[in-house]
This record gives sequence, structure tokens and C-alpha cells, in this order.
Amino acid sequence: MLGASLNKVSDYFKSRWRSAWNYSLWALLIFPLSPLLGAVTIGFVSLITWLKQSHKINRRPLNWGFALLSLLLIVSAGFADDKTAAFLGLFNLLPFFLLFVAHSALIQTFVQLRQMAWVFAIGSMPVIILGLGQLFLGWSLKFEILWVVLNWTIAPGGNPPGRIASLFLHANTFAAYLTIVFILSLGLWLEQWRLYRGLGIRKNSLPFIFLTIVVITNFITLIFTNSRNGWTIAIFACLAYALYQGWRILVGGVAAIVSSVLLAAFAPSPVAQFFRQYVPAFFWARLNDDMYPDRPVALMRKTQWEFAWSLAKEHPWTGWGLRSFSGLYKAQTQIPLGHPHNLFLMLSAETGFPSTFLFCALLGWILITGIQLLRKAKYIKTEDRLIYFSYLLAFVGWVLLNTVDVTLFDFRFNVISWLVLAAICGVLHRYNEQDRFTSGSN
Repeated sequence: MLGASLNKVSDYFKSRWRSAWNYSLWALLIFPLSPLLGAVTIGFVSLITWLKQSHKINRRPLNWGFALLSLLLIVSAGFADDKTAAFLGLFNLLPFFLLFVAHSALIQTFVQLRQMAWVFAIGSMPVIILGLGQLFLGWSLKFEILWVVLNWTIAPGGNPPGRIASLFLHANTFAAYLTIVFILSLGLWLEQWRLYRGLGIRKNSLPFIFLTIVVITNFITLIFTNSRNGWTIAIFACLAYALYQGWRILVGGVAAIVSSVLLAAFAPSPVAQFFRQYVPAFFWARLNDDMYPDRPVALMRKTQWEFAWSLAKEHPWTGWGLRSFSGLYKAQTQIPLGHPHNLFLMLSAETGFPSTFLFCALLGWILITGIQLLRKAKYIKTEDRLIYFSYLLAFVGWVLLNTVDVTLFDFRFNVISWLVLAAICGVLHRYNEQDRFTSGSN
């Protein structure tokens, strides 16, 4: 009787656990269209997870690292000249640390990784359609329900003009979002392709067809964001998948195309002129900045990076305070600029070297141990390796994005980024604990 009662209690909590995860999935589905409703739901799920899994969360050394990082960031804000701005800047970091810690306890299986990737793929389609309409049909939209519950604003022609931004504030942020979705969708597509071709399954081809549409429209939309960062990382992801699959011919083809575009953009004049006969100016002129020849020096990334590095060297321990770069740069150049287009230089300048090094160390630990799990784990099935590789690739894409931009300030993309990181860590923690348990029993 006692055993039956314990089984009922266990089933109850498993049911509640599944419900929390399902709420999180629904929140992610509507998140690009309604950040407020999505954020409230995800926040509620995070709180419930913290209450239920606090013992597990408190035991993990990685979480201690993020707790120490949070303390260092608070101390840094306390030393800032503009303390109000610095403490407000903490809201771009600390709540997302809590989100990451909670969801790394909630997400534990490869099934959950697939479910979340599918939600990202499905949820991207309305945003893509709105973006394509914005650029090619001149759609202009100002739609509000209860002010912030549902607030859609679309500028005709894009932002900046000629570049798709959809519901996002800027084309570069939209490109960052599309890049992550493209990587995860392409991983799902490869899984379905294996089923569709390798195992001869033809009866239910709808998922394969849908993912084909998602991947193609995602890539096309990414092109029209006119984001060099997005283009580069998408091509990098295609090469990484081709290498992972062992498709050497595809690797050679992509490498040849990329080389042609680079030669058209940067080769000496006679060579460049030859390749420009075949490569559209839309690509090579964007890469070498011929498309924007009169750009001020202060808007060049090199100038911004040098200024951020000089700030970091002046206040190496606590930095100048979060959200301080914009004011300091405007005072120096008379040009308003929100950030230095490099997350790690920005953190060095605004929070100091200790917190930045700790932040990088935590990210590095996640990436290295994730790769080790992918290569060495005894428990990962062959069919599960691809989806985990996809999340690791998305994480690498996020790191690369933040070496030439700062995605921290867009709430939607920030949530998605930390959930991808939480998914990697959730599975990592589970299999590490399983490995320790098996070793201990032996």
C-alpha cells in the first residue's frame, strides 16, 4: 500500500513537471509576437522550478559561478559614476542568469531539446512573413492590445531602410534571431532527412516538407537583413553541418562560393573585377563597405573597439559601470552609439576584467564540457547526437555574434539565447550525474 501511494505521488509530480515544461513551450511559441505574455509565463515556470528543484540547483558548481558573477556585477555597479544607469543595466544580465539556472534544471532530455527547436521553427514563420511583407510589400503596422500585451510596430521598408527588421527594433537583431533559428531548424531538417531518405519513411513527410520551407525562407530572409554577421554565421553553420555529416562535396561547393564572394570583395582590382562579373554587388559591396562609402570613422567597429579597450585599461577592476559606454563615446566623438559592437569588450569596459574573465570562463566551461559529452558519453544514442550538436553550434553562433555586436539589449533574443544555453547545460548536468552515479556504484 505504501508503495502504491508513493507511485501516485511520483506520478503527480511528473505530471506537474510536464505541465511546467509545456507552459514554457507555449510561452516560447508566442514569445516573438508577444514578449510580455511569453516572459510572464517563462518567469512563472522559472519560479516554480526554483521552488521544486532548489536542492539540485544549489548543489551545482556552475550555478555558484553565476552567483559569484552576479555579486561582482553588483559591486561594479556600486562603484559606477552613474549608479542609477549601472543598476538598471543589471536587468540585462541578472534575471537571465536566474532564467538559465532554473531552466537548466527543467530541461533534461533530448526530447525536450527537439521540442524547443520545433517551437522556435514554428514561431519564426509569422515573424518572417511580416518581415518579407515589410520589405517587399511596404507593409506598415501599428497594432496594440492593452499597450504592451500585444504591441506590433513595423516600419515600411525596414529599419534601417532597405533591411528587414520585422517586429524587432533593428535588422541586425532580427538577423541574430534568424541565425539561431536557422541553425536549430537545419538540425531538425537533417534529422528528418535521415528518416525520409535513410530509413525509407515516406508515409508522414509533412514534417520534412515544413522544415524545408522553414530553412529556405529563414535563409532568404536572413539575406535581406543585409547583416554581414548573420551571413557569415549561417555559412559557418552550413559548413559545420556538412563536416559533421561527412559531405565533402558540399563543403567544397560552399567553400568555393564563399571564396568567390571574398575575392570579389577584397582581392586586388584585376582579380576582384573578374569575380564581380559573377557575384552580385549586393554581397561583395556590403562586405567591403562599398555600399556605404561615406560612413564616419566613429561608426567603424575598429574605432569603437579601441575606445572600449582604452576604457577597460583605465578602470580594470570595476569598470565604468553598465550602460556607461554610450555617454562616454558620445562625449569623445559627438556621435551617439549604444554599445561598442563587442559584448566582451563592453563588459571589460563597463564591469572590469575580473567579472568579464569569470563570465568568459563560465561560457568556456559549458562549451568545452558540452563538446566532451558529445564525443565521449556512453549514454547518448546516435540519433540524439545531432540535436545536441545543433544546440552547441547555436551557442557558438551566439558567441560569434557577440564578438561583432551586442545582442544583450533585445529582450526577446536575450531570452532565447539563455534558453539555448540552459538546454545544453540541462542535458549536460543530467548525464554527468548519471555518469557519476554509475562510477560510484561500480
